[in-house]
Amino acid sequence: MRFFRAMDINGTALGAQRLRLDLISTNIANATTTRTPEGGPYRRKVPVFAEDLNQAVAGNSILNGVRVLEITEDQAPFRPVYDPSHPDANAEGYVYYPNVNMVNEMVNLLEAGRAYEANVTAFNTAKEMFKAALSIGKA
Repeated sequence: MRFFRAMDINGTALGAQRLRLDLISTNIANATTTRTPEGGPYRRKVPVFAEDLNQAVAGNSILNGVRVLEITEDQAPFRPVYDPSHPDANAEGYVYYPNVNMVNEMVNLLEAGRAYEANVTAFNTAKEMFKAALSIGKA
């Protein structure tokens, strides 16, 4: 039913921002992980979003919301720190730490949180509009 399209679109956006918040939390938690099962330090994870479109009649597209294309690994270089006593130090005494910048992650966390809040507000506004429309017929 097209009546609930706004709520469906906000639902996809809420899911996307929740995934983004989860990835940011994972990045922060692994900011000092120097050894992973894949080998080497942890690589920062980033979601890639795209609009979810359906082709409509006459070539016009209808927006269905947002979808996650993939979760990529940031290819920025690792941060070398000289610490010859560390168990993961190389022959020159350097340990490579993840490419996670805590300041950037905190900014991304705030941005994702605000986007999530905005989508909750839009969802609740649509819900109130639907309730008001339904109450018109009751009077």
